Amino acid sequence: MAGYVGKIAGALGRELAWDTDDLALQNIQARVRAPGIWLLANVQNCLLLTTSNRSEASVGYCTMDGDTAGSISPIAGVDKAFVKQWLRWAETELGYGALRHVNALQPTAELRPLADKQTDERDLMPYPLLNRIERLAFYERLAPAAVLAQLVAETPGADAEQLRTYVRRFYTLWSRNQWKRERYAPSFHLDDYNVDPRSWLRFPILSGGFAAELAAL
Repeated sequence: MAGYVGKIAGALGRELAWDTDDLALQNIQARVRAPGIWLLANVQNCLLLTTSNRSEASVGYCTMDGDTAGSISPIAGVDKAFVKQWLRWAETELGYGALRHVNALQPTAELRPLADKQTDERDLMPYPLLNRIERLAFYERLAPAAVLAQLVAETPGADAEQLRTYVRRFYTLWSRNQWKRERYAPSFHLDDYNVDPRSWLRFPILSGGFAAELAAL
């Protein structure tokens, strides 16, 4: 990582810093792992699995050619909240006691400096809410305004302005990251819908990004 960062800093004539190059510095950490993991898989004649789930795929919360590197993505058809629920179930019902250490943690990409205390839900939104917006938008096929109205109706007392911010964020990230979904490793159809463009949900790579609809919220 230091080698790549140093080369690019030299080419640009400036140091890379977290306040100006946040995503680039996060992504290079994820990407430099991939060649070593691929090498290990090849040497052992193994199939390399990726770890991304449907919630991450919806909003592009992943590094292309980093944590998406692999031959098949076994959990890309289910959402993050389900994965967390399943891990808690496996800890208690299957007796995998070591999972208590995992289940006690907040999901995080662990790419920013530790002092930042990065978590997925702080970067995005609460996962159950993300999953609800995703379902309303692409299973129920509701427009952004209808999604917002449904969320407000379902959560009395919730901050409507915060919900509006989350709806805008979801649709913006969804539209921006279709190209990533086109390149994901193949996944299984495990739920009543998924976001894999090869098996369930087509969406254009280039689009208006719901700009008019979001501006009208």
